[in-house]
Amino acid sequence: MSQPKTYPSEPVELPLRMEPEPAPVEGCAGCAELANVRERARAGGDWTTVTDCNVYLQRHPEGH
Repeated sequence: MSQPKTYPSEPVELPLRMEPEPAPVEGCAGCAELANVRERARAGGDWTTVTDCNVYLQRHPEGH
């Protein structure tokens, strides 16, 4: 039987994801509204809404 570790393991290095934010499609009212909501949320420090808007903008182009 092996001996249990009595010391901590090395830290796990996770990749830092630095993709640019999705840009709204020119002339699309839905994209423009999502971009406006995202900017208002960013100004207010609401990072959850900023992230949600980014996800919606990434998925929205399916109709374009």
